[in-house]
Amino acid sequence: MGRAFEYRKARKLKRWGNMSRTFTRIGKEITIAAKAGGPDPDTNPRLRALMQNAKAANMPKDTVERAIKKATDKDSSDYKEIIYEGYGPHGIAIVVETATDNNQRTVANVRSYFNKHGGSLGTQGSLSFLFDHKSVFHVKPAADTALEDFELDLMDYEAELEADPEAEDWLIYGAFDQFSNIQKFLEDKGMEIVSSEFERIPTDYKEVTPEQREAIEKLLEKFEEDEDVQNVFHNMKEEE
Repeated sequence: MGRAFEYRKARKLKRWGNMSRTFTRIGKEITIAAKAGGPDPDTNPRLRALMQNAKAANMPKDTVERAIKKATDKDSSDYKEIIYEGYGPHGIAIVVETATDNNQRTVANVRSYFNKHGGSLGTQGSLSFLFDHKSVFHVKPAADTALEDFELDLMDYEAELEADPEAEDWLIYGAFDQFSNIQKFLEDKGMEIVSSEFERIPTDYKEVTPEQREAIEKLLEKFEEDEDVQNVFHNMKEEE
């Protein structure tokens, strides 16, 4: 899972190379979380996690505060999280997560990207069997953490550790619906949560030729350039 994660991370860093786009993406998530669970991070675990992500991305504090305030501003945009699924060229499965204040605009754009690049937009949930929806935590372990005991404790939360015992940072993968429980467990253990997110990890990767990869990458880039798009997941095998 490590190389696959690094591949996704490299793509994400490429997308986040534009600092303002990174802040816009995290800001939307903060606004949605604050609207759903309240503006107080002490009582809203998801908001607390996103504020940690914002810190890791060097997002200014006042920008974070504006995103939280927007959740209670009657005149601000009301974002909806919508997932689109379809097949790209050469049968590559693609899941597109969006946060939008105009669903008609977003679905028209997403459908257009698929159609113009030899793919097709499917129905919601049609590709769920091809991906495992996971909670992913990037943490700095406490100095006194006993590795074997920690791994056993994680099993109670349907989670597993991916770590070199000598590494400074650890990655933890858990069930999607265990996010808040894992977050609380890590906080109670005194671990620093550098960042956390949800990943859709393919159950199997599909191999493609260099020419096919080029065509698929063009479609993925169109999605990633769209300001309504938060994340893009696919099952194309990473380059060797």
